[in-house]
Amino acid sequence: MARGPDGVGGGKGVSLADQLFNAQSVADLGAQFTVLPGFDADRFVAQVVPGLASRGLLERLDWIADGLEAQLPSNFFAMADALEAAMPPALDNSLTDNDFGRFIHAVPGILAVRHGLEDHRERALDLLYAATKRFSMEFYIRPFLNRWPEETLARLDRWVEDDNYHVRRLVSEGTRPRLPWARNLTLDPSVPLRFLDALHSDPTRYVTRSVANHMNDLSKVMPETVVTHLSDWQASGRQAAKEIDWITRHALRTAAKRGEPGALALLGYRAGGVTAHLTVQTPTLRIGEALHFAVDLLGADDRNVMVDYRLGFARPGRAVEKVFKLKTGRLQKGQPTTFEKRHPLRGDATTYKLHPGWHRLVVQVNGEDVAEGGFELLSHAEG
Repeated sequence: MARGPDGVGGGKGVSLADQLFNAQSVADLGAQFTVLPGFDADRFVAQVVPGLASRGLLERLDWIADGLEAQLPSNFFAMADALEAAMPPALDNSLTDNDFGRFIHAVPGILAVRHGLEDHRERALDLLYAATKRFSMEFYIRPFLNRWPEETLARLDRWVEDDNYHVRRLVSEGTRPRLPWARNLTLDPSVPLRFLDALHSDPTRYVTRSVANHMNDLSKVMPETVVTHLSDWQASGRQAAKEIDWITRHALRTAAKRGEPGALALLGYRAGGVTAHLTVQTPTLRIGEALHFAVDLLGADDRNVMVDYRLGFARPGRAVEKVFKLKTGRLQKGQPTTFEKRHPLRGDATTYKLHPGWHRLVVQVNGEDVAEGGFELLSHAEG
């Protein structure tokens, strides 16, 4: 998420929409467009700012684009030229990691889709290319991939080798099958693998993080393919060992949680050969208190272990499971090792609601269930 001039991560109680799109950021954008003859920045601010409060985050972007469009040429080629002329300097390309700029600079992407998608795709793609050096165009390349897949993929084939790492990142990030906040792609998710094969050796973490996130998305629909590609990347030696290890761990984080054998094996965690004894130290507790448990592990040989646990939450009519990390470590043959955990069961959790009843606790080692128990959760503690 962008930080700095937009103030993201600022004061408590301030909405993200207000942090990103406010009178100051709108005024900053308007000032940039004063390079265009006849552009009235005061009029733009006066038109846009009053309408921000009633709109959500992404709605504000469309509203800001409406305000700009009112003073831009109606001809798309002239509009694109004007948008490029008013762009701020490109983000620093000498870095190896960076956020994706200020959200306020997403406007060229909105107008590229709005006015260039159907009849002017080549000029619109040129506009996205220039704009992504100021703010990631990952949301706005997707309509072009859906409407003109062959033509857009041909562009990405060129951009994957671009000198600017923001452009290279766009190739990976814009083609992610599960990009947060973004519209879905109709593209076969295996098609962008050719881009990832090239970009995994990128020298910038900003790009390789996107590659790892993309692979994590893919692991949910084609886990074996992901493991195969990561294995090939490791064997190729095109990326520094430390970085390819990081990419692999990050790409397989969801698969490892699910206990996918291929993913765990690639991460160095072999299934089998571990016995376990689970002790639930708080067999009865109330919502708001903490679950305490310990698991004793004994390995048949020396091995690395990834220890997770699953809680089967009581729900009216059904149980719901959630996986949590416990610890990673190394077992020595014949030497018992104990891992302990204190897990607060807060009644105000935002991701799931707790209900009284019997809760299941399962410990898994390297993706394999090795011990099971449970506890009774009662209503909220008093006081």
